[in-house]
Amino acid sequence: MTKNEQIINHIKELPVGSKISVRGVAQDLEVSEGTAYKAIKDAERKELVSTIPRVGTIRVEKVEKKQIDKVTFAEVLNIVEGQILGGHEGIYKIVNKFVIGAMSIDEIEKYISEGDLLIVGNRDDVHKLALDKKCAILITGGLSCDDEIKKIANEKKLPILSTSYDTFTITTMIDQALHERLIRKEILITEDIMPHTLHYLKVGETVCDMKKLIKRTGHSRYPVVDENLHVIGIVSPRDIGGADSTEPIINVMTKNPITVSVNTSVAYISHVMIWEGLKVVPVTDKKKLIGIITRQDIIKGLKQMRNQPHMGEPFEDMITSECNVEETEKGIKFSGEITPMMLNDRGIASAGVLVLLMSTAGCSAIKMQKNLDSVIDSFMIYYIKPLQLESKFEIYVDIINVSRKFYKVDITAYHNDEIVSKAMMSAKQLRR
Repeated sequence: MTKNEQIINHIKELPVGSKISVRGVAQDLEVSEGTAYKAIKDAERKELVSTIPRVGTIRVEKVEKKQIDKVTFAEVLNIVEGQILGGHEGIYKIVNKFVIGAMSIDEIEKYISEGDLLIVGNRDDVHKLALDKKCAILITGGLSCDDEIKKIANEKKLPILSTSYDTFTITTMIDQALHERLIRKEILITEDIMPHTLHYLKVGETVCDMKKLIKRTGHSRYPVVDENLHVIGIVSPRDIGGADSTEPIINVMTKNPITVSVNTSVAYISHVMIWEGLKVVPVTDKKKLIGIITRQDIIKGLKQMRNQPHMGEPFEDMITSECNVEETEKGIKFSGEITPMMLNDRGIASAGVLVLLMSTAGCSAIKMQKNLDSVIDSFMIYYIKPLQLESKFEIYVDIINVSRKFYKVDITAYHNDEIVSKAMMSAKQLRR
């Protein structure tokens, strides 16, 4: 185990809320401060610790994706652009629920419970009640609280936050932030679909070793790593065709392969795979191999996502949800009406929205014909005429050329039987 891994494991064992310093870690584990600093930064990237101004580096509880609708007090502090008045050590605890304290103290007592965040003004009696109930406090209007309240908060490790915004603005800001997080949850990323098992070849192994691995695992393509598990190549059956069994794998591999991180979106990976003709892509963390993604993984992940209920509505869905789709002899007809959401600051339909509507219609036509996902390869728009609010439009998509991998479609938008926009789109199919 490396010193870096030892420090990471040491940090994992610390209680949530513990303060961490470079000097302290260096002394406790008898390592250099440089080594300690690097490990603490790695721990921060892994969301095991977090650094906040005037507080320091704190051991935190990593919020899993299943808790995406939950936020920590530190995140609330950032959302409302506030400051900490007390209870610093509890700043990274997860908020149970939000309670607005615009009621009598007797009524407030009925609604608050441990782990809640009470949003209230400078009411000392309410502040004390909240702390007695193990409830954190967010004080509005840029106000503060008594030193005695701060002392209790520090003892109980319950954060007291302060913001200059009023209650209505705060609730709006928090609601918007949570909604954005819910939408972000629906963006499929590498770690959502990456298999847990990992097979690879080492730099010193041979073609014979690869053949044994193929027979044992059933896979045919593998990343090649050096002694530090850094990806240096990738090898497939085509690479070893005709090679002697004793040939070192490093001599036949494809060097410098395309890699992705755990946070790379699956949509981007699928585009890269189609564009580059790849069947697998290694997943790395600072060049170190941590996984591998195949086309089958991507297709399976996309299928699962389509079957999941949506928690937040992305902009594209908001734009196209009211449109109607009908099949035609050559493709589809995509019809709808210009809504206020589609307008720019000059009061006409945004060019970007029209392009979005036309490209979505093009992809929909391909999907309806072959039930295959596709990635736009090129989109050439010839002209756009302005459309006003409540203008009705019809977009006709004609599939004009189909090959084994490509679709070419002609897209024409009409308003009152007049052409208002025309484009040509090429897309690549996402196949297994």
